[in-house]
Amino acid sequence: MARKVAVIGMGHVGSTVAHYIVANGFADDLVLIDTNEAKAKADALDFKDAMANLPFHTNIVVNDYAALADTDVIVSAVGNIKLQDNPNADRFAELPFTRDAVADVAQKIKDSGFNGKIVVITNPVDVITSLYQKITGLPKGHVIGTGTLLDSARMKRAVADRLHVDPRSVAGYNLGEHGNSQFTAWSTVKVLDQPITKLAKEKGLDLDELDKEAKMGGWTVFQGKKYTSYGVATAAVRLVNVILSNALTELPVSNYRAEYGVYLSYPAVVGRDGIVAQSQLDLTEEELKKLQTSADFIKEKYAESLAATKK
Repeated sequence: MARKVAVIGMGHVGSTVAHYIVANGFADDLVLIDTNEAKAKADALDFKDAMANLPFHTNIVVNDYAALADTDVIVSAVGNIKLQDNPNADRFAELPFTRDAVADVAQKIKDSGFNGKIVVITNPVDVITSLYQKITGLPKGHVIGTGTLLDSARMKRAVADRLHVDPRSVAGYNLGEHGNSQFTAWSTVKVLDQPITKLAKEKGLDLDELDKEAKMGGWTVFQGKKYTSYGVATAAVRLVNVILSNALTELPVSNYRAEYGVYLSYPAVVGRDGIVAQSQLDLTEEELKKLQTSADFIKEKYAESLAATKK
């Protein structure tokens, strides 16, 4: 069976996602959609020019929403990165733009007859994931945000740098909003199977400093090049591949948690049917309070966005 993926939004992140997919042969068919049709066509031609030097072939379609009808996974990379250039590192600065753009895109996805899975990168990702699900009417488990899959990777990088190990030797999660109310759940973090809380005492690690470094990692990258791309694109493509291959992998992604009544990042098992099971962590009382605070913030912003799209 052919693997068909679509990327909507061919800016820095969307084009990086598409290139990663083409260069590694992760899809047989790739649909590229952008309001700037010249840019989407140019990327498609650039990818085709690369194929003679690649071991894979990918069929590419440009700006055809009808092609979404039999697509397996759509990646939403819709956004306006210039709006992120604000002094507070606030992902919600993009919301007035993205909520309107996504309302239009989501309706076109619905009209196409699409019945696959949506992976959302668009910021603020938890609110936008909620909007996609609401407008498309797809099952909640079929619309997933990259959420803190990236922030957890940033935490692992920060911890690994301090302890001089590979980031893949660090396990654990950042939870809640993909934004300023997120936090590292240190009770979940281990390094080479040793609890980070124990290592912090032995090595003199400042966990508050590491938490801030993970939270502000994207802003640090943004300050240097005025966008982020590789980290989030890699997270998104990993999520796409987990869905396509039915890998049944536990990932900290933005998924709908009934107990909080909102999309937020919390570990869930992902496979071909999207969210196939939700994990239950044994969090500390302080971590549970932080998670509730983050959920309340997302819920408030989602309600405001929903009201705005109905005006």
